[in-house]
Order: sequence, then structure tokens, then C-alpha cells
Amino acid sequence: MATAPPALSVPPSPAPNLSAVPAPAPEPSTRLLIGLMLVAALVPRLLVFAVNENLYGDAVVRTELAERWLDNPHVIKAYGDGAYQFGPLHMYLVGAALSVMNREVAGRAVSLLFGVLSVVPLFALTRRLFGWRAGVVAGLAFSAWGMHMQFSTTAGSEAVSLFFMLATFALYAEGVDENRFAPIFQAGLMLNFACALRYDAWMYIPLLTLALCFSSEDKVASVTRAVGFGLTCLPFPLLWMQGNELMHGDPFYPVKAVEDFHRNWVLSSAGSGPAIGWRLQQLGFWPGIALLTLSPGVGLLGMWGMVKAWRARPDTRWLVAAAVVPAAYFTFRAVALLTFVPLGRFTVTQVAVVPVFVAFGFAALVGNRGVGLRKALAGVTAVLAVVVPVTMGLFTFRAEGRFQDSLRPVSPTSTNPVAVMKAADYVKAEVASKGGAVAIDDDPGYMDLQLAFFSGLPEERMARVRWDTFRKRMQETQPEVLIRFEQGSLVKDAGVKLEGRTLVLDGVAYEELDGFSAPLHVYRRRP
Repeated sequence: MATAPPALSVPPSPAPNLSAVPAPAPEPSTRLLIGLMLVAALVPRLLVFAVNENLYGDAVVRTELAERWLDNPHVIKAYGDGAYQFGPLHMYLVGAALSVMNREVAGRAVSLLFGVLSVVPLFALTRRLFGWRAGVVAGLAFSAWGMHMQFSTTAGSEAVSLFFMLATFALYAEGVDENRFAPIFQAGLMLNFACALRYDAWMYIPLLTLALCFSSEDKVASVTRAVGFGLTCLPFPLLWMQGNELMHGDPFYPVKAVEDFHRNWVLSSAGSGPAIGWRLQQLGFWPGIALLTLSPGVGLLGMWGMVKAWRARPDTRWLVAAAVVPAAYFTFRAVALLTFVPLGRFTVTQVAVVPVFVAFGFAALVGNRGVGLRKALAGVTAVLAVVVPVTMGLFTFRAEGRFQDSLRPVSPTSTNPVAVMKAADYVKAEVASKGGAVAIDDDPGYMDLQLAFFSGLPEERMARVRWDTFRKRMQETQPEVLIRFEQGSLVKDAGVKLEGRTLVLDGVAYEELDGFSAPLHVYRRRP
């Protein structure tokens, strides 16, 4: 009887059994993710919107200029045509809002709209570079960003400008990733809008154009895209420069005006000596703002992610450069040249890039370490991201003091000094509502601008020492109420005599009222 042949011995395959590899989790609906992140961004901003007041970012001045534009709508062509040191696009947006809202809300509503919508291009940018989970992390970190909450609820241009900058970055990344010119063209259009809002956006034209030259191994394609992008970015800057050339004789007149202001500001802040302490303070300003306003956990993970991505992900280097190069430039001007005073609102575009790299930084830091460590780090980061802005907001809300005043510009809450608002409320109730007029002293800290804005009075019913028409307005309006600041220039006027609680201006006597606190003094005209 024949025997069966022995079974063949088959060696194990070095390839893993595909049935043992878990299938990747499907990506949730993009619309659902974006909807959830919009809600996450909107809710905290709505909470602070109810209590915040226009204070920083020249919010009240921008609103007043937008009111003037709305009274005489036209295409703003130059610095002296109604925009001054501000971008003309912001005048149009706030002016449009003023047509349907009151002056204390209009500019803030514009910021809220664009501030909340900013999470959409941020998610799109991060998702393209690092995946949807990283996009969600970036969106949540952005939603809890305390400084941006203030920008989104006051009438400055930071939140609006950041929306267009993030849209520029998202479209730029799409064009480079998919090797298509249409998104690159659209990115250039978005950058035009950003340039029409803030001058710091202008530096991104050469920066992003240069980065495109190294975006592909195909040098012809890279240079072609760079030239096309650069040309697409030029319409607004060229028209704006031409308008300033025709009106002021210098195409860079607004930029030079801003630079002169900063030079004088440096002298008043740092003095004329070596200013070693001031220089050292500015040296760490940009990373310090990121750590303080995003929270230490988000800030550190994001910056670590940027460092690791520069080496491991060459396709993201352009974005790292978009954050680092402007920060280095302004830091050099502040520290070495003493020609620039950094402010938190000047860092918004660079700091907004940090959340993009948080998930990548987290993965690079924890690697294959245990689940417990990963959960602990994620938990601490999430808690800090919420606790830091909440604590800062409560600390600065309607509170005055050295530390509160230092933190208020980057806090979620922005409120005017209690003494100023009390005087403004008095003018609104006792003067504005009765058809009267008021005379307002100037203040070195510009609190007279805040007082005038919140008083509810139109310009034609105010006489302000800050204006060169002060005497003319005094004669025309005959104000029954006068407000003096202790450091103001009114008492230095030759026509003013201050004796105790009586102030005489050009022969008209005003008696001081009780109930108001320094540095303001409120007077009513003697019958």
C-alpha cells in the first residue's frame, strides 16, 4: 500500500497578516468637525463680548473714522483720505456695520464674526499638513486662546486681519501640496485683503513669494508659481502706494508715519541711554506672549513641534518661517535698533501659527511612551489652556493696578478704568440725553478718547483740547460741563485759572462736582 507523501513545511512569511492590522479609523464628517469647532470658538467669545469694552488697538478711533466714512462713503485712496495709519478695508467693514448697529457694538461685531470664522482656515491648514486630529487640536487650542478672545470682541483690526492671513496660509498650503496654481492665486487675493487691513501683512508678500521658489524640485514650476503669486499680491499695495504718492508725495508715507511714532515711543519708554533692561525684556517678547496667552502647555508643545517639523517635515518649513522670520525682524528692531515697541497685538499672526504644530509637538515629545504619560500630558495641557485665560480674565476685569494694567492688553477681558466710565456715564445721562455739550481736556494716556467715545455725544457737541479747533468749538457749543484730567494740558492754557474747586476758562467759571475720582475732575458751568 502506497504511503502518503509527507506534508510540505512552509516557512512563515515575514510580512504581517493583513487581517491582524486594524483598519484606520474613518475621518469624521468635515462639516461636523468644523461645526463643533465654530461652536467651541463662539461660546467663550460670546461670554466676554457681553462685558468687554473698546479700549486697545485704537478701537474707538477706528470706529469714529468709520463713522466719518459712513457720512461720506468713498474709496479711501491714501493716509489723509480718511484711514490715517489704519487699513482702509477696516473702515469699510466697520462703516457697513454702523449702518445697522450702534457705535459701541458695530466694530466689535465685525471682529466677532471674523474671529470665530478664523477657526475654519486654521483647521483646513492643520488638517492638510498633519491630519484631522491635529486640526481638531489646533482648533480647540485656538478657541481657548485668551488674547484672541479680546481681539474678537473689541473693535481693533487684529481678528479680521488674522482671518485673511490664515485663509492665505490654508490656500497657499493647498496650492503647494496639490501642485495647483488656482489656490495659490486665491491665497494672493486673501493677502491683498490682509494688506488692506494691517501693514504688518505686507512683509508676507516677499516672504511667501521667496518660499515658493523652494516649494518643488521642479525649479521652473517653483519659479513660475512664485512669480504668479507675487504679482497676484500686488494690486492693493500698488494702488495704495500710488494714492499716497499723489496725496503726500511719498508712496510709503503711512509706513514712515508709523515708524516715526514708534521711534518716539521707544524714547519715552526706554529712554536715551543703553536701556539694557528694556532690550532684554523685548528679546523674549514673542515667545513670552505665546506661552502667556496660549498657556504654557500649548505654547511649549507648539514651539517644540515647530522645531521638530523643521527637520522632519521640510514641506512645513515655509509655515515655520512665516512665524519665525517676522518675529525675529521685529525683535531685532526692538532690541538692536531701538526703533520699535512690541505689543501683544503685533504678535497675533505669528502666535496663531503655534497651534498648528501642537499635535505634532506632542507626538514628537512623548513618542512611544506609556499611555499614562500621554494622557497626563494631554490632560495638563488641556486644563492649563482653559485655566490660564479664565484666571487672567477674572484678574483684570474691572480691576486696576500695576499687574492688572500690564496684563490687560493680552487678557480675554478688556475694560476701561472705572473713573473714566463713571464720568462718561454722567455725560451720557446729564448732557447727551438733554441735548447739551461738553468740553474735554486731553490726557497723556489717551483716556480722553475713551471718555469722548463712551459719552454718546456727536463730535459737533464736543470741544476737545486735543483738537486745534478747541476755542472755536467752545464758542459754538457753550458747554455746560467740563472735564479735566490731572495730567492734561488744559491747566497750562493761558486762558485758564484754577483756584480750589473753581476753574475759569476765558472768563467763564465752572464749579467742580462731587462723586468723581482722580485723575478726572468734572465741572459744571456756574449759572
